[in-house]
Amino acid sequence: MANQEQKHTNKQLLIKGLKRLALALPLLVLTTYAFTFTFLNKETIPMYYVLPLAILGMAGTIYTLFSGIKLILKSIF
Repeated sequence: MANQEQKHTNKQLLIKGLKRLALALPLLVLTTYAFTFTFLNKETIPMYYVLPLAILGMAGTIYTLFSGIKLILKSIF
């Protein structure tokens, strides 16, 4: 048992993944708010400008969340 080589956590990757998750949390709140805002104001013109931005923001948020989780898992295992 003493000869088994243990892999240790890569701290740089762990910190990078946690930073991505920390970035994704405010993005998640803001894009959800923007998406809800567009459907509450259907009669106004800015809805047509904010809706595509909200959809792109949500896609970016989902990508950021999954890449952060992937980096954390990569650093641990």
